[in-house]
Amino acid sequence: QVQLVESGGGLVQAGDSLSLSCAASERTFSRYSMAWFRQTPGKERVFVVGMNWRTGRTAYADSVKGRFTIDRDNAKNTVYLQMSSLKPEDTAVYYCAADTSLLRSFPSTAETNYQYWGQGTQVTVSS
Repeated sequence: QVQLVESGGGLVQAGDSLSLSCAASERTFSRYSMAWFRQTPGKERVFVVGMNWRTGRTAYADSVKGRFTIDRDNAKNTVYLQMSSLKPEDTAVYYCAADTSLLRSFPSTAETNYQYWGQGTQVTVSS
């Protein structure tokens, strides 16, 4: 069973950078697709960025292309969301998720394809 714990959220100003961490219990997490989703009150949870580490393929939401990057540190068993040029519309609860399916070569953008989720970390961007 995979356990995920997010951290690194906080209050920042527009234009600032912030890095979120997702610590995974599985030492072999690189076999999975790992993704970040975000959600604001009253809205559905949406895909932000993901990486299928079996194939090396990535997917980014149009709203974050060029600003957000997904990275990993195998030694620390951790996945990161590197965010820059933050905007007030980036304010949300950010969730880390894992898809253990071996049938997909790209990271899925559908939350129903992810079996394991963290509890979320709040990111607030002031203008």
